[in-house]
Amino acid sequence: MKFIHVTDLHLVPEGEMLWGLKPIEVLDACLADIARHHADASFVAITGDLTDRGEIEAYQLLKRRLDSFPLPAPLMLGNHDDRENFKSVFADASLDHGGFVQQVHEEHGGVFLFLDTLKGPPSSAGLYTEERKQWLTQQLDKAGGKPVYLFMHHPPFSIAHELMDTIMLDDPEEFAALLQGHDVKHIFFGHGHRAVSGVWRGISFSALPALSHQLPLVSGSVNTVYSHEPPAYAVVYATGEGIIVHNDAFLDRKPAVMPEDAEREEWF
Repeated sequence: MKFIHVTDLHLVPEGEMLWGLKPIEVLDACLADIARHHADASFVAITGDLTDRGEIEAYQLLKRRLDSFPLPAPLMLGNHDDRENFKSVFADASLDHGGFVQQVHEEHGGVFLFLDTLKGPPSSAGLYTEERKQWLTQQLDKAGGKPVYLFMHHPPFSIAHELMDTIMLDDPEEFAALLQGHDVKHIFFGHGHRAVSGVWRGISFSALPALSHQLPLVSGSVNTVYSHEPPAYAVVYATGEGIIVHNDAFLDRKPAVMPEDAEREEWF
């Protein structure tokens, strides 16, 4: 099956800019590109920081876009979000028994779990409370050995980034213990504003650039905290043999300097 991963929209109310960018214009271009090229995807998972300051007006912008978008789009919350404002706009959002923005989706023999790691101000770190852990444990037990894919905003481990590692998930060891004994295939997350991939305790993972501003890999490589680098969305294929993740820098896709008919012969 194929699905899409998008993260860190950082929407602000209409007409406003954020760090020299117009986040809603980037989101519009992203959704249009996905609808044009990947209409066969099962869903578009958006892993948090839907807004930059949690305003109702920013959530309303997002809702209007998704109401006319042809694919399901499960939403997660990040440290820049406001849970109550989100729920007031997305009144039909899937919630767990504690009112957290968590949901489960089953398709093609896999179990897809969308987690709420929002801790709340003033901290930008993530937190997975006891109520949320109970929900996750129940869903993992219900999976009954089926392959599980996790989606969340905060990574539950170090990603070797000096700034982001100070605001990862607060309780990584307890979170890791919840996953033991279950067939968790892959973790998709945001928060880092960078393309990151690897393996953690035998589980593969991937993150991708934000739709908004990015974080430079090396502190001091630019003279500001944030940087302008190409945004991207990920096209993911979950197969019986594994996971394939393609990052597509959709705003930077341009023709090469070459004749249109060049290099079109068979390559094998």
